Amino acid sequence: MATDLTDFIAGLPKVELHVHHVGSATPHTVARLAERHAGTTAVPADPALLAEYFTFTDFAHFVEVYLSVVDLIRDAEDLATLTYDIGADLAAQSVRYAELTLTPYSSIVRGVPAEAYCEAVEDARLRAARDHGIQLRWCFDIPGEPTMTGADVTLEVALKQRPDGLVSFGLGGPESGIPRARYAGHFAAARAAGLRSVPHAGESTGPQTVWDAVRHLGAERIGHGIAAARDPDLMAHLREHDIALEVCPTSNACTRSVPSLAEHPLPQLVAAGVPVTVNSDDPPMFSTTLNREYQVAADLLDLDEHGVAELARQAVRYSFLDAAGKTAVLAEIDDYLQALPGEAGRPCARPTD
Repeated sequence: MATDLTDFIAGLPKVELHVHHVGSATPHTVARLAERHAGTTAVPADPALLAEYFTFTDFAHFVEVYLSVVDLIRDAEDLATLTYDIGADLAAQSVRYAELTLTPYSSIVRGVPAEAYCEAVEDARLRAARDHGIQLRWCFDIPGEPTMTGADVTLEVALKQRPDGLVSFGLGGPESGIPRARYAGHFAAARAAGLRSVPHAGESTGPQTVWDAVRHLGAERIGHGIAAARDPDLMAHLREHDIALEVCPTSNACTRSVPSLAEHPLPQLVAAGVPVTVNSDDPPMFSTTLNREYQVAADLLDLDEHGVAELARQAVRYSFLDAAGKTAVLAEIDDYLQALPGEAGRPCARPTD
């Protein structure tokens, strides 16, 4: 097992590539919003009761609870406050850059105009950069559901509003019964407009969902993708085509997508040479943080400080940060590692990407 790397990880410069907007609302924020909307929500307004509320029986139950929290975000002010607070919280964990997954349709269908939605999150992005030195970028996420309305609206908002922070296009929600191929046209249009493809796949279903995301949606990274560990040919494909997985270990255990953390397939994926990044998904809902996920990964992979730093570098490489930004964060990671006792003068490999 890896040693306790808590202090090292806390100060390690990092990027976060798979974290959901509403799913990042802290218990304090959720309780405040639940109190504001008392009588119209099942979400408890007492922070002490939220831990029990956020205990999930399976993935379907997680989606149900998640949507109940989504329903608490009902106007532009809520959006701006939530977004800014997420930026501040990530910055406090030494995160320099984060790609936040937003589902604009969830707010638009609740009455927030698309323009107001984009203005609110952009205002928060700029304030977070000014106050906390963190760069936030957006992935606009289709909510996987039986109808195609959400997909159509998400694409329209992405292409017509095109906020400055938008870098990618995603697909979330339930996987079972929601074929990836049905969204091929939406992803083709998004990619043609310069957005990167980052659908969820292979979290609660099998390897075929990942294959479909790659073949039909042109996936450049896969949200979760842990089912790839069951298919050697798929792992070889991901490795050969340099398609990274956005792995969120605690989330997978909490949603019962894996039986336990000890049985998480992260070691098998790494052993097969599949590119992986470590992320937090919906951290307050799973009583975790990005820092804790790095410790979990270190335990699963038996890493020391150098191994953990390499995980951080890998996330930078597979981010959609511009070249200058990548170079800057990679240099920060190397400088941080060099400052450890006994590391002075030891060379660090600094990737050119």
